[in-house]
Amino acid sequence: MKLLLDTHIWVWSTLEPKRLHPRVARELNNPENEIWLSAISLWELQLLCEKKRLQLDPDAAGWISNNLSKSKIREAPLTFEVALAMPSLRMPHGDPADGFIAATAKVFGLTLVTADERLANLPDIAVLSNR
Repeated sequence: MKLLLDTHIWVWSTLEPKRLHPRVARELNNPENEIWLSAISLWELQLLCEKKRLQLDPDAAGWISNNLSKSKIREAPLTFEVALAMPSLRMPHGDPADGFIAATAKVFGLTLVTADERLANLPDIAVLSNR
């Protein structure tokens, strides 16, 4: 399975793994699965740190660099096709980060791993729910 991590799932998998549903944890640790991440998640994480909603050690850029260097996460590209797919999703809210992540899953045929019910209920996207 090709799994695209929503930003919070990426953070939880490293900092708070007990927040992951056992099925999600199993799939993330399954060596047969590919783990994907959108660059939008890096941007979103940095914004959360700037707004003081999250604190990372030593800072956001350092934590991201360290995390990515230790993992086998694949970069999901942010392409024209992804941007053009966003309106077709009819997102239930206006969060651009969620829109880009969901569109990335749709365009590249990735399974979105999320705890966000609004994303989990989108049509045309495979989802592994953390619920």
